[in-house]
Amino acid sequence: MGFFLETLIGGLMTGMLYSLVALGFVLIFKASGVFNFAQGAMVLFAALAMARFAEWIPQLLGIESPTIGSITGFICAATVMFILAWLIEKMVLRHLVNQEGTTLLMATLGITYFLEGLGQTIFGSDIYKIDVGMPKDPVMIFENIFSGGILINKEDLIAALIAAFLVILLSIFFQKTATGRALRAVADDHQAAQSIGIPLNRIWVIVWCVAGITALVAGIIWGSKLGVQFSLTTVAMRALPVVILGGLTSVPGAIIGGLIIGVGEKLSEVYLGRFVGGGIEIWFAYVLALVFLLFRPQGLFGEKIIDRV
Repeated sequence: MGFFLETLIGGLMTGMLYSLVALGFVLIFKASGVFNFAQGAMVLFAALAMARFAEWIPQLLGIESPTIGSITGFICAATVMFILAWLIEKMVLRHLVNQEGTTLLMATLGITYFLEGLGQTIFGSDIYKIDVGMPKDPVMIFENIFSGGILINKEDLIAALIAAFLVILLSIFFQKTATGRALRAVADDHQAAQSIGIPLNRIWVIVWCVAGITALVAGIIWGSKLGVQFSLTTVAMRALPVVILGGLTSVPGAIIGGLIIGVGEKLSEVYLGRFVGGGIEIWFAYVLALVFLLFRPQGLFGEKIIDRV
C-alpha cells in the first residue's frame, strides 16, 4: 500500500506540471480560437532566457550570489516573454484577425520554429542549469503508518505546489475578473466582441503574456529538474494529451486532465511496464488521448459543438 501511494503521489505531482503547461494551450485557445503549437517552444525559450540571464547578469555586476542571479534572471526572462507576446500580436496575429483556424495554426507552427532557432542563436545550444534553490533531497513520510514509509522528492513537491498555486490563480483571474470575462467573449466571437468595444489586440497581448509567464514558470521547474536543453520542447508537448483529455476550452479540464495523465503514466510504468516492455510512460498518454478522440472528442469538460446547416 505504501508503494502504491508513493507512486500515486509522484504521479499527482508530475500531473500538476503537465496542467501548468496545458493551461497555456487552453488560455490561448479560449481567447483566440488558436491551438498554439508554439507553447512548447515558448517553454524552451523562457527556460533558456532564465538560465542564461541568471548566469550573465551576475558576471556583468561582478557578483557571485546565486540568489541575485535567480531573481535578476527571472525578471529579465519575464520581460523578454512580455516583449515576445507583444511582438507576436503586433507582427503576426493582428494581421490574421478572423482568418481560418488552419491559417492561425500554421502561424503558430512558424512561431515555433522561429523561437527554437532564435533561442539557439542568442542563448546557445548547450545544456544549461537553473538553480532556484529548491531542495533536491528526498524525504520519508508516514513511517509510522506504512512499513518503510513513503519517499517524496522535495523538489517535486515544491514544484507541484508552485504549479498548483499558479493554476488556481489563473483560474480565478479567468473566471472572476473583467479581463477574464473579456477573454471569454473574444473566444466566443471576435467580431461581436469588437462590436461592443472590447479591444481585440489588447486582449490577445494579455493572453499571450499570461501564456508566456506560465511557460516561464514551467520552463524553470522542468529546467531545474532536467536541465535546460532542447528536449524541453518535447516534454512540454507531452501536455497535448492533457488538453485533449480535459477539453480545449476548459481551465478545470486542464487541471483534471493533467492529474489523470500524470497518475496514469506513473501507474502504467510501475504496474504495466513489466508486461508490455519499457517506455510505456512515453506513449500511454497518447493512447488514452486517442481513445477520447474516438468516443468523446470534446474531452471531459469541453463543450460539444453542433453545426446546423
